[in-house]
Amino acid sequence: MLSTKEFIRQSLELNLFFIRIMKEHAFFLEAGFTPKNTNLAEKGDDFRVEFTNLLKKTIALSDGVISQNVKKSGELVTKFTADAEKATTFFTTIPLNPEVTKAEANIIPGDKRDIPEKLEPLVKELNNKVLATVKKFISYKSKILDGVLNCSIFTFNYPLLIEHIRREAIFFYKLLSRIQNREKIDIAREAVEQQRFWNRIMAEHAKFIRGLLDPTEEELIKTANNFGKEFDKLTAEAIKLNDSISKLTEKDLEATKDIRNFKAEGTAGLLNCDIRSIIVPLLGDHVLREANHYLRLLKIFDRAF
Repeated sequence: MLSTKEFIRQSLELNLFFIRIMKEHAFFLEAGFTPKNTNLAEKGDDFRVEFTNLLKKTIALSDGVISQNVKKSGELVTKFTADAEKATTFFTTIPLNPEVTKAEANIIPGDKRDIPEKLEPLVKELNNKVLATVKKFISYKSKILDGVLNCSIFTFNYPLLIEHIRREAIFFYKLLSRIQNREKIDIAREAVEQQRFWNRIMAEHAKFIRGLLDPTEEELIKTANNFGKEFDKLTAEAIKLNDSISKLTEKDLEATKDIRNFKAEGTAGLLNCDIRSIIVPLLGDHVLREANHYLRLLKIFDRAF
């Protein structure tokens, strides 16, 4: 069973990362609809606002609680996040609240021993609100995916992308539910589960990037395609492990470092208008943060094994 201090820290660290991801999923969905589906776009906007407010509450509880490793990992914000939001708002007119990003970037990490246990009821209440919102968000994504697949809804988002972001929401819900129930993590089981999940996510990121690049960007398309194949292979190897201690960590670390660097260069290229694509800068920063998150987890698993 998780101790009170572990419960507080793990809850806030997971929420800081994933709530921002959910907020951006809502944005991507909202921005992808045509005027025919204004109602779905408005619902996406409601979720964007709701997740922004939940992120504010999480940030307000996080000073002196989160670890230095999470703070410096680049999974919460990167050096590109503020500029990516500014550019994306310019292109879409959808507000992304730069003050929240500034506040998250300025969170002060702390020592686990100093976490005030009086935060426990506030964090428990926050988790309940997040779980309820994510559950509704999963239903919204499912409705959109079903509509796209039966050709009753059109969106500029790939069907696989909608399935991809729904899968991330389900994964977040599962992880936060475990923490809320004070489940102690089995590092071996966790390593296998996380590697199966994030290798697939990295593969799909590469495929989305490949498909959103301008056809003239042949070298970038080739690189993205190679990353897709590499992570497909790593996913297949992880699936074969059958919950044994992961033997893939070293391979995954190297591959994830490489795709992280590719995403960082790509995000910079998008912001500098050096890449021809139909990728909004925030999407570049979004997938970069997910790679940074996975890298931090892989380093934990590498030390454990």
